[in-house]
Amino acid sequence: MLAGSALAANLVRTPEAAAAQAPRSGGRMKLRFRPFTIQLKHVFTIATSSRTTTPVVLTEIEYEGITGYGEASMPPYLGESHESATAFLSKVDLSKYDNPFELETILHDIDMLAPGNPAAKASVDIALHDLVGRLLKQPWYNIWGFSAAKTPYTSFTIGIDTEDVVRAKTKEAAEYKVLKVKLGRDTDKMMIETIRSVTDKPITSDVNQGWKDRAAALDMVHWLKDRGVVMVEQPMPKEQVDDLAWLTERSPLPIIGDEGVQRLADIPKAKGVYHGVNIKLMKCTGMREAHKMIVLARSLGMKVMLGCMTETSCGISAASHLSPMVDWADLDGALLISNDVFDGTQVLDGKMTLRNRPGIGVRKLKG
Repeated sequence: MLAGSALAANLVRTPEAAAAQAPRSGGRMKLRFRPFTIQLKHVFTIATSSRTTTPVVLTEIEYEGITGYGEASMPPYLGESHESATAFLSKVDLSKYDNPFELETILHDIDMLAPGNPAAKASVDIALHDLVGRLLKQPWYNIWGFSAAKTPYTSFTIGIDTEDVVRAKTKEAAEYKVLKVKLGRDTDKMMIETIRSVTDKPITSDVNQGWKDRAAALDMVHWLKDRGVVMVEQPMPKEQVDDLAWLTERSPLPIIGDEGVQRLADIPKAKGVYHGVNIKLMKCTGMREAHKMIVLARSLGMKVMLGCMTETSCGISAASHLSPMVDWADLDGALLISNDVFDGTQVLDGKMTLRNRPGIGVRKLKG
């Protein structure tokens, strides 16, 4: 029993503290990256756009023969691209650091290289976390002291489409316990009613800033509640702060900020505007800041959702190690693509299932 307690105590120490025990030979880290395009299984439509692909950049950090893997996923509406990400990553010089465990120093320096570029920064953050976990021979949920048994069910996203397609997608999602529905156009009631013709599962809704009038939004939230919807994500444009706060104060359902909450500094400003926040690694520069955001949001009494872009299993696996901390998980990004290049965290019977592998738990597939 004492040995187990000693191990647990060691695992929850910070990586920087653990570095004192880790063998080092004075090596240097090497960053590699390459553009990649993921293919979606279906056309993905939200309130503001549609697409069939997502540009990503895959990263690797090698140190003393061990490699950590990372990813930047960049839906075009967020403003990053293959060109911007590779231009940013070309500025990153990890060879000047001889200790990969100094995550705070390294990731702060990278953040200061240039403004913006959160997904490109996340690709380095994820690869560095994967590397450190591999060096420690521990998965990150152990390092953070989380129970793998406490992961949530992930929602499965159904984009805006015709009745026939929505009905077919709902049937295809039979194994998932929670559905996430994209709203924000004039087809909102049709979307919900079509899904309800197939299943009575809980639904989370994501409006992607599609509603503009707060009174109409409140009426719609009441309508959604009557049909088994459990929360509403970013119902109105992020700039309409007063309207969002008005809606949040009166809403019978939790209102969750997504586009309106990007990074750590946004969390205090979100209190009162939203009931909770949707944290995504690609918005906030990666695992390190996401962990801080969750802790801060919790300290302010806010709900927390952990989301994703359309990503490979690399980005999804990285986020999944934080999932025992949150109220809702929307980590289905890799389930929506047809050309995944990693094997990592699984979704079994709808539940995020962490693997007992070091780092973020991924293995690279051929391709």
